[in-house]
Amino acid sequence: MEVGIIGVGLMGHGIARNVIGRGKFGLSFLEHPGNQPTEDIVALGARACATAAEVAAAADVVILCVTGSPQVEAIVTGEGGLAAALRPGAVVVDCSTALPDSTLRMGEIVRQAGGDYLDAPMTRTATHAHQGTLNLLVGGERDVLEKVRPVLAAFTEKVDHVGPLGHGHRLKLLHNYVSVGFMTLLAEAAAQAADSGVDPQVFVDVLAGGGGASAALDRLAPYIVAEDRDALPFFVANAQKDIDYYRAMSDSSGARKVVADGVSAALAETVEAGFGEAYVPELVRLFRKETNT
Repeated sequence: MEVGIIGVGLMGHGIARNVIGRGKFGLSFLEHPGNQPTEDIVALGARACATAAEVAAAADVVILCVTGSPQVEAIVTGEGGLAAALRPGAVVVDCSTALPDSTLRMGEIVRQAGGDYLDAPMTRTATHAHQGTLNLLVGGERDVLEKVRPVLAAFTEKVDHVGPLGHGHRLKLLHNYVSVGFMTLLAEAAAQAADSGVDPQVFVDVLAGGGGASAALDRLAPYIVAEDRDALPFFVANAQKDIDYYRAMSDSSGARKVVADGVSAALAETVEAGFGEAYVPELVRLFRKETNT
C-alpha cells in the first residue's frame, strides 16, 4: 500500500518516519510550514506534495495528524482537499483529536467519494511516536481497520477497536479530559507547595506513596523536581483545546461538565496571558503566586 500523511508535526513526524523506515511503505506528505524538519523522511524516499488532493491521489491510506476539527474539515472538504482526489477504496485514518459530530460528517463525505474513514486518535506522547509505540483508539468498521492494520503496525504498540465511527474521538476526549484534568489539578497543588516552601522531592514522594500516584504525577514530576519540561511536550493551548472539545461534546449530549468548566478556565487564563506554547508541565511554574517570566 502507498501511504500519505498530512500533518508532520510533533506526533506526525514520528509516525511518518516509522511508516517509511520501519514499515517500508511508500510515503507522500503535505508540505506545510507547521511540519517538523522533513529531511530525514525525504532521505528515506518520502515525497513532498503541494496539496492534500495530491497526497490523496498518491495514496491508498491517508493519515491525518493535525490540530483539530477545523483543520480536518479543511483538509477533507476545502479547495485542493482530499475528498475530490481519493483513490477508489482508499482509507482515511484520522489520528487527530477531533469532535465526534464532525468526524461523522467527514466520514460520510469520504464514503460518498468512494473511500472509508476511521477515527484513530492517539494516546501517549511524541517520544512514543518516534519509538513506534503509540496506542490508537479506532472507531469505524472492523474490516476497514483490518485492511490498514499493517500500516498502523509500523508506528503503534497497541490498536484497539473501540466501536463505530466517532467512538475513537469520543473516547480520546474522555481520556484527555481525565489526563489533562489530573495534570492541571496537580500543577495547581505543586504551585501551592512551592509557594509554601515545601521540598519538591518530598511533595512528589508523598503523592507517589499515596492517592496521588498516577501517570499525571509521572509526567509532571521531572518538572516539579528539576524544571525538566520535556517529559510531556504538549502545548497548554492544545490542552485547552481538548478540554473545550470535551465541553462541546458534553453540551451536545447534555452531560454534566462542572469540573471541566473549571479546568478550562484555569488553562484559558494561562493561554490569555501569552503562555499557550508553554508545555503542560510548566503550569507548575505558571500557577505560582509570582510567576517568573
